[in-house]
Amino acid sequence: MTAPPPSPLADLLRRTIAEAGPLPLTDWMALCLGHPEHGYYATRDPLGRAGDFVTAPEISQMFGEVLGVWAAAVWQQMGAPSPVRLVEFGPGRGTMMADMLRAARVLPGFRDALHVHLVETSPVLAARQRETFAGAGVPVAWHRDLAEVPDGPAIVVANEFFDALPVHQAEKSRDGWCERRIGLGPDGSFVLTLGPADPDIAERVPDFWRVAPSGTVFEWRDAGPVAALAQRVARGGGALVIDYGHVDQGPGETLQAVRGHAFTDPLASPGEADLTAHVDFFALATTARAAGAAVHGPVGQASLLKSLGIEARAAALKAKNPERAAEIDAALARLLDTTTKTGMGALFKALGLADPALGPLPGLPAGPTTGPTETAP
Repeated sequence: MTAPPPSPLADLLRRTIAEAGPLPLTDWMALCLGHPEHGYYATRDPLGRAGDFVTAPEISQMFGEVLGVWAAAVWQQMGAPSPVRLVEFGPGRGTMMADMLRAARVLPGFRDALHVHLVETSPVLAARQRETFAGAGVPVAWHRDLAEVPDGPAIVVANEFFDALPVHQAEKSRDGWCERRIGLGPDGSFVLTLGPADPDIAERVPDFWRVAPSGTVFEWRDAGPVAALAQRVARGGGALVIDYGHVDQGPGETLQAVRGHAFTDPLASPGEADLTAHVDFFALATTARAAGAAVHGPVGQASLLKSLGIEARAAALKAKNPERAAEIDAALARLLDTTTKTGMGALFKALGLADPALGPLPGLPAGPTTGPTETAP
């Protein structure tokens, strides 16, 4: 591997590793994405053709609109409280929330009750969001963490948020399970290394993976953010998490980097590429239930969007804008694609968390329906 080009973050990481030793992968990912001055999200708007990736709300207004309908239905299940906090984690440019608010107009009482709260750590994206919501007609506030959102009934949405939270990885060696870390090669490049065998990691790994062969990788995230979300909605409200990931909890690594709409080496350009890893929906659901929330789903994105009426919405848009029919059809097909495992309709999953008193959430069955995969590779 060649040494990365000079950059403030690469230099900082190189000095840190030289002084303190290899960094756990979770710390590397946190710094690459979230360093307050040089991190990926602190320095750019990553969305759109000129950026590194495109999310569902940027593909079509229909995505946010049907989620607005979902939020309105949940509000009615909650007994139509006023005010109600409508919270979005990682709102990007504000596109999805703007579409949700437009859809909320069909239920005037809901829109009148809304106080919007955006949980955002990127100053660049927060500035874009302020442009989006200038004159929104509803109160809008910004926070760096869910804990800052005022207490009270809440409806929370998170689209492609949890995949960007840092992951831990451990690898099975002859000596046991070892944490994966990022160190320095002889030429100053960043390289993957292993820490010493760690009994605490071995205790975390499911029993039937402990006999896995050397080289098996186990990946997990800290439970804190999910537990905090579950505890909040369990006191009154509901949450919808949409992200790409898996429902069968098994060994393997999913860390990936995207730059310029193409995959790249996660270690090559710290702070210059988006780093993500697939969401383990079984672990997410297990944590949420232990924190007191009812769990609904997961289901594939295509199933959720169809149940919320996205096909009818597409037909209405085409009737109103016949010159855009091909564009609308293409966007709908992309959002609902289940023809391959990597199609958005199949790869992306939706999970609901809620106050147990609410009952089933729109478009989401009781769950989870899957668990650990008992066969190690």
